[in-house]
Amino acid sequence: MKRIIIISSSLRAGSNSEILARSFEKGATDSGNTVQYISLKNKHIEFCKGCLACQKNHRCVIKDDVEEIINEVKKSDVVVFSTPIYYYEMSGLLKTLLDRMNPIYGSDYRFREVYVIATAADEDNHAFDRAYNGISGWVECFEDVELKGIIRGGGISEPLEANKHQDKIKESYDLGRSI
Repeated sequence: MKRIIIISSSLRAGSNSEILARSFEKGATDSGNTVQYISLKNKHIEFCKGCLACQKNHRCVIKDDVEEIINEVKKSDVVVFSTPIYYYEMSGLLKTLLDRMNPIYGSDYRFREVYVIATAADEDNHAFDRAYNGISGWVECFEDVELKGIIRGGGISEPLEANKHQDKIKESYDLGRSI
């Protein structure tokens, strides 16, 4: 049994990436894992100031909701990022969160596996490359952590449209169940 955290970065009602993330959550829960789902919708997340104080004390000087998220990420075995693709990149909110999770670097953390769930209007699998590479860059900063895979929900743009893509819902569920 693993402790899994899913971080959903979509702000849209009827979010497609959230639909797939919830399917992953169900699969992971059905296989006996402990799953925590965090939506960034109502979180207060400020931009990193680049002061690097976190490198010394492993805490950010900014007081917002990120410290709570960092604490949960550090306790998890698996981290799953869910994002819509905007202009061939992860959501700005997810990028801001990744920047702000700098206090984790050099600290004691449990996670060893990272997954990405993403949806995009574009059907081409290359529409996900930049987001995947951006998250890969974050993962590479952590020893013994591996970016294990991505669910690509291409050709899904209108709110709630992911519900019509049962193949992607099943793929997300099966990936969650396999962990």
